[in-house]
Amino acid sequence: MSNSIQAVRGMNDILPEEADRWEGLEDALRAWLRAYGYRNLRTPILEQTGLFRRAIGEATDIVEKEMYSFVDELNGEQLTLRPEATASTVRAAIQHSLLYGGPQRYYYFGPMFRHERPQRGRYRQFHQVGAEALGLPGPDVDAEMLLMCARLWNDLGLEGLRLELNSLGSAAERATYRVALVDYLKSCEGDLDADARRRMHTNPLRVLDSKNPAMAGVIAAAPRLLEYLGAESLAHLEGVQRILKDAGIPYQINPRLVRGLDYYNLTVFEWVTDRLGAQATVCAGGRYDGLFEQIGGKPQPACGWAMGMERLLALLEKNTISPQVPDVYLVNQGAEAARVAFRVAESLRDYGFSVVHHCGGGSFKSQMKKADACGATLAVIVGDEEAKAGEASIKALREVRAQVRVGLDLLPEAVAEILYPEESEV
Repeated sequence: MSNSIQAVRGMNDILPEEADRWEGLEDALRAWLRAYGYRNLRTPILEQTGLFRRAIGEATDIVEKEMYSFVDELNGEQLTLRPEATASTVRAAIQHSLLYGGPQRYYYFGPMFRHERPQRGRYRQFHQVGAEALGLPGPDVDAEMLLMCARLWNDLGLEGLRLELNSLGSAAERATYRVALVDYLKSCEGDLDADARRRMHTNPLRVLDSKNPAMAGVIAAAPRLLEYLGAESLAHLEGVQRILKDAGIPYQINPRLVRGLDYYNLTVFEWVTDRLGAQATVCAGGRYDGLFEQIGGKPQPACGWAMGMERLLALLEKNTISPQVPDVYLVNQGAEAARVAFRVAESLRDYGFSVVHHCGGGSFKSQMKKADACGATLAVIVGDEEAKAGEASIKALREVRAQVRVGLDLLPEAVAEILYPEESEV
């Protein structure tokens, strides 16, 4: 009937046949996230509008043009349908003192809302899966987030995804760069489109993210942020790259990668594809160490990413991941051990075990406490002495059993014998 009520434009029904695909992918993603030690956190769809204005930035497209905001007529509150979930996750962590007991890893699923022009892969109500590692300062957890994505693409059988990487440095370094970039943009103002001329005075880094082909020459000749980074920021970026190289994960440094939200610093990244037309980004994220303080909490380091569920499903023909149960907490201490530990964790996951890889440093004693608290059955321990010898130690956490030390090539079988003794005897 012509006068029947339809769904809001850009907000789509998911009918049962398609919902089956969604549920299969969601189950696979939950198992994969749990295998890396992430726990589910669920936040409200509605938040105070001020949360996103403070977190995302007043001069971003999201806040300026895309948020669904309104005044609650019952009490006069300014509310917004969440356009993303990182700010909500940090708000929840502050409100409930979630980091009181130490660093946490969380994941979320759910709908987000942005008033954009609907097109394939970009809707006004869209769905994301995201992961946030809170309280961990080093490049190790940044790199682990990239390694876990690479594992997901492999498990799902997805090909053609490319990793682009950059660093936004510190707030002070960005401020210095911003001055140089604005000076450059002013010098070629006649070549800028209307959007770039507007952004030049509000959010000049976003000019570098322009998709207008006419802007390509201007962007290519612009100063590069990497040239304004200090030794500490460069060392952080090098730490991420070293782990990626050790793991054999290809990547490309993209000096124009800036991300669209103001809260990012240091590492930023995108996984992109050529298979979705204009919507090339499948997963994006980075480090946001200043966000806790920005929205009223105590300073805390943090890193995260989000994937678009609609885009993942568009790339997938079927879901092939089977659920897994957490098995191992990987303890490591020392520079050589930290590098070897990544290979150890991935070799155990290759064998089918779920592994929580300790990141962020700390003494063996503190790491063992975390291993016990997380509920893992076993702790696999790698120190510099073990790393040099090509070995690891296995300690049972839920039964009385002598700690054993084995070669890394025998480690998966040794873990299997402890976890599944009946199968090992067959």
